[in-house]
Amino acid sequence: MAANVQDAIMLLGDSLTQGGYDLNGFVAKLAHVYNRKMDVINRGFSGYNTDWILPVFEQCFATQHEQQHVPKIRLLVIWFGANDAAPPPKPQHVPLDRFRANLRKLIWMVRAPESPHYSPETRIILMTPPPVNTAQRERAQLAKSPPKELDREFETTRRYAEAAKEVGKAESVPVVDLWENLYEAAGREEEKLEDFLTDGLHLNEKGYAIVFEGLEKTIKDAYPEYHYDNLQSVFISFDLIAENPDKYMELTKKRSAFAHS
Repeated sequence: MAANVQDAIMLLGDSLTQGGYDLNGFVAKLAHVYNRKMDVINRGFSGYNTDWILPVFEQCFATQHEQQHVPKIRLLVIWFGANDAAPPPKPQHVPLDRFRANLRKLIWMVRAPESPHYSPETRIILMTPPPVNTAQRERAQLAKSPPKELDREFETTRRYAEAAKEVGKAESVPVVDLWENLYEAAGREEEKLEDFLTDGLHLNEKGYAIVFEGLEKTIKDAYPEYHYDNLQSVFISFDLIAENPDKYMELTKKRSAFAHS
């Protein structure tokens, strides 16, 4: 079992988060820039919606009693909506009002003192679902064996992105507007979203680059004390040890990433 030496960033989401290590994705980039400063925990669950993630989050996020024994979650990034926006009667569909309520519940679980999972040092960021390319998605679905029907709609997913922004505003939680960022990158033309998507729904390397850029900027603007440029390595650089080799036992003691010497 790994010892608890570094605080962490937790990424909570669906397949867009689970796949964030693929294709030089945003999770891989985040882990790289926070290396030796904070660990990045990927809690992405392919196919999940906000209904299904609530009981999972209760198991993934430590209770107040447990928190003293596990890495402290300094930053929680919540990214849902892509599956909630599936049209009914798809089992993944979550009505818009309940989607909003579920996002608020996730925030409440971390922020409310009466919550068993209350974590006052955890900062939260919401991310909107990205836009879908309906034509590209339909082709991808028809190419499956057996062929499947279209399961996402451009305008419906836009409404879920708007809902995520509404929750962020109401709860004073910063939001990465990936819908707007990707749609703008595509020249505000749905068909050009194909440059950023693999199958009309999931992101390719160019799409994930926009995710990382938006998340990094939001951390810098909203929580600068948690930005990687403002943190120090928990264990010092080897060259400092090399300068004082006789003191290596003292020099290699862990230190807080948040306390610059």
